[in-house]
Amino acid sequence: MPSLAVWKFASCDGCQLTLLDCEDELLTLAEQVHIAAFAEASSAMTGGPYDVSLVEGSITTPADERRIREVREQSTVLVAIGACATAGGIQALRNFADVAEFTSVVYARPDYIDTLATSTPASAHVTVDYELRGCPIDRGQLLDTLAALLVGRKPRLPAATVCTECKRSGVSCVTVAEGIACLGPVTHAGCGALCPRHHRGCYGCFGPMATPNTGAMIPLLHRDGMSGGEVERVFDTFNVTQFHSERVHNERLHDERGGER
Repeated sequence: MPSLAVWKFASCDGCQLTLLDCEDELLTLAEQVHIAAFAEASSAMTGGPYDVSLVEGSITTPADERRIREVREQSTVLVAIGACATAGGIQALRNFADVAEFTSVVYARPDYIDTLATSTPASAHVTVDYELRGCPIDRGQLLDTLAALLVGRKPRLPAATVCTECKRSGVSCVTVAEGIACLGPVTHAGCGALCPRHHRGCYGCFGPMATPNTGAMIPLLHRDGMSGGEVERVFDTFNVTQFHSERVHNERLHDERGGER
């Protein structure tokens, strides 16, 4: 019977809870695999190696660095789940600040704090086989991925945008129909267009798609009522490092072209 392990690093546990919330499907899964390690669900732990490991959370301490390498060595397939494990999470805002400065403010004894200057995804330290994005991950995508790995096929992980999901689902564009600012054109698919289905603009929790044109997107957000500060905040959330690097790249191209869009 294949073995499954679920590992937590720096995170809120939301993606692990998504797995627990599968309820009936989780019972079926438990009949097909040996859940060897899943501290969120049980104190029973079995040593590796593991056929599949799900990793939630970012790497934020030297101990995390050592442990993610150990998990990789023991796992045939490693799947990073959620924005923290795939992009460093909202805690990656530390990457643009002075860690020593804010630990001195927050902690009475900052010398006790053993932390890294950055919060990084698992892929910054080890080879990751698959990534499930989102904050939290999509339940259906998680189940499909686990089912695929069990039967030996490659998981179906879309590379399109949220706009594509809207079109395929018959959801009207909230920007065109209602003038609502939306990150759908630059955001990775996988959520099933959840926010636009409820007349809310996408806010990018699945991170940037493969080639996002944030340089063209930002003026549209301004047009639809977002201030400069609001635009900064909507990009500086769950996938701040990925969106930041894409924005810097697009700004550089913009400058090289003499300011033309």
